[in-house]
Amino acid sequence: MRLELRNLLKGLAFLSPWLIGLTVFTAAPIVLSLYFSVCNYSLLQPPLFIGAANYLHLVHDPVFWKSLENTLYYAALALPAGMIVAIGVALLLNTNLRGRSLYRTLIFLPSLTPVVASAMLWLWLFNAKLGLINVVLEKLGVAHPPGWLISPRWAMPALALMSLWGVGNTVVIYLAGLQDVPRELYEAADLDGAGALAKTWHVTLPCLSPVIFFNVVMGIIGTLQNFTAPFIMTGGGPVRATYFYSMYLYDNAFRYLRMGYASAMAWVQLLLVLALTGLVFWSAKHWVHYQGR
Repeated sequence: MRLELRNLLKGLAFLSPWLIGLTVFTAAPIVLSLYFSVCNYSLLQPPLFIGAANYLHLVHDPVFWKSLENTLYYAALALPAGMIVAIGVALLLNTNLRGRSLYRTLIFLPSLTPVVASAMLWLWLFNAKLGLINVVLEKLGVAHPPGWLISPRWAMPALALMSLWGVGNTVVIYLAGLQDVPRELYEAADLDGAGALAKTWHVTLPCLSPVIFFNVVMGIIGTLQNFTAPFIMTGGGPVRATYFYSMYLYDNAFRYLRMGYASAMAWVQLLLVLALTGLVFWSAKHWVHYQGR
């Protein structure tokens, strides 16, 4: 017992830097944010307990609902588009294509670009007068190209289009998943006379469904916290058409100094993420197929 206790103390000593960091920088802020969410706290004065007033105020806050609507709209555009593009590119890069390694590298490189640099690049690409996208559209005969980031109608689709720039990470994960698809299933499909489309639908996608499931969950978490690109490119405009939930949370915390209200928004955001991911987990039994089951 003495030796076991000594080994335990040694293990805790080695773990102590991580445990201290977890407690100070993660666990303590989580607990404090829960307490601040039921307080009127401006960062400059001590927190004053007000119960559920912050949460009740959210229900009657039109900006809260607008930011939530924008975030869900973006997720509805970016998530399916990103998944379709990433799977399609992965399938293409999984073929016996000459220069395949070069293409894989080129697809992955944009995901390494810092978000701020990407935002500045796309800010010029989406420029209504001088942007490359509209110049190309005019060359193709489009008389009046969209005013991407200055139009309430096109600003959100523009951000969703920009999100496809960084699908390289997801493509790599799909490529790894494609390597685990049993070759004998393709051989059996060939014997049954299945074409390329049938093999993709009935063999590749079912075998790839665990990887799709993982990327859907990660995509939900990421899109519901989208902040940096719209903050730099549009600032939430025009007329709050790209005012995301995280931007409104940031403004409440650091611009309006309503830290209690922002903490309440953060917990609502957490509950929303948990609800949507829980829905995906619940639906997984109907479409996720694991090998050996």
